Amino acid sequence: MLNWRIEALHLKLKYTWKIARNASNEKVNFLVQVSDGTYSGFGEAAPNIRYGETPELLLQQYQVLLMAGLAQVKSMEDLLQLLLEHQPVNALRFAIESAYVHFYCQHQNIAVHQLLGQPAPHQQATCFSLPIMDTGEVGDFIRKYNINRFNSLKIKVNQEQGADLVAEVMKHTNRPLVVDGNESWQEPEELLRFIHGLDRTRVVFIEQPMPASSASAYAAIKQETPISFVADESVTDEADFELLRQEFHGINIKLMKAGGYLNAVRLLKEARQHGMMAMLGCMVETSLGIWSAMQLSSSFDFSDLDGFLILEEEPFGLVKERDGILYLK
Repeated sequence: MLNWRIEALHLKLKYTWKIARNASNEKVNFLVQVSDGTYSGFGEAAPNIRYGETPELLLQQYQVLLMAGLAQVKSMEDLLQLLLEHQPVNALRFAIESAYVHFYCQHQNIAVHQLLGQPAPHQQATCFSLPIMDTGEVGDFIRKYNINRFNSLKIKVNQEQGADLVAEVMKHTNRPLVVDGNESWQEPEELLRFIHGLDRTRVVFIEQPMPASSASAYAAIKQETPISFVADESVTDEADFELLRQEFHGINIKLMKAGGYLNAVRLLKEARQHGMMAMLGCMVETSLGIWSAMQLSSSFDFSDLDGFLILEEEPFGLVKERDGILYLK
């Protein structure tokens, strides 16, 4: 019988992490462990309120899975069936699935990427995300945290400050930029006005500027935008790629949203089949979650795996960053 345990991780941030829909100075994630007394596997859950995930709900669902027979799981097939019958939110699903995958790979003495049928991970460049802030703070922020060591930057924006914030960032860096709206724009005309004001030679793509529900608006704007769109909130563990390819040029796959390695690999394959760019993203996570994402990173076009770099104290040290490049321990 397997021994499972869960532990809350109270993570303080280096600065206020502000995006279009909320702001925070700390995060509660969870560490999930499975062990048979000889081998152990660990997984991380980073709940996101955008998807109805709260720490309280994760703990409730974890207890349901325990009572439903989580400790009696004897194979990946057993685990997947249990997760199907008692479906947890995606962040918890990923933590449990990845913990078991890591345990299984140790037990069988195989690498995680091999089990998943992916190329071996290697050192990986990541972009770095700047939170929403007053324009007067941008220069000091970039200098204080030496942001220009990264090959590319992502700017979190909202409709109110977006144009001014992008312009200010461009004064302090020559790096390629990603603009992330986190569903801030409601009116297509306002979004198009913002897009046409951007320097298309500097902005690589725009991530999810309107709500996921704005399918018809996305489809219309895609025909007019000079800058590519990448879906984030429109992709979770399920995705309608026939619809998505009419709205976006690419997708952002996050293991926490996908609910596991296996779903993420499936989403990646479907994106390729539909000719879409694939970006690998993350939530605010420790290096455990980032280490997990890096097991797939060689298969993606673009990586945004900086979530552990904004933590005041990173507890595991499984990934190191130097000059904007991530290295596995």
